[in-house]
Amino acid sequence: MILQEIQREYRYLPCEALKATAEALDVPLSKVFSVATFYNAFSLVPKGKRIVRICTGTACHIRGAALIQDQIENHLGIKAGQTTSDMEFSIEVVACVGACAMAPVVIVNEKYHGGVKVNTAKKILKDS
Repeated sequence: MILQEIQREYRYLPCEALKATAEALDVPLSKVFSVATFYNAFSLVPKGKRIVRICTGTACHIRGAALIQDQIENHLGIKAGQTTSDMEFSIEVVACVGACAMAPVVIVNEKYHGGVKVNTAKKILKDS
């Protein structure tokens, strides 16, 4: 919960915050880092204001997730795993978000967009 709150505040886990957490909890820094690096939800590098997650699970893959990913990457000028220089967007590719009935799915922060088409991907980014 503590690391989640830090991540929410800074959009990543700064090293200084991890050190402060270890001191406050009286645990070795290595324990805090092991938790921070174990879960994909945590990041040790700054993320954009809006995180775009593209599901590439089986249902999304079959329904064109790769083309949607290409469209989003080209529009933002970054690849998956990167953040725009203005810190507005980060792109992440996720294996499955468990919303196969809505495939293909793109999630911007916490909002799910189902049945995404290549030609609607830009609008999702613009409206987010």
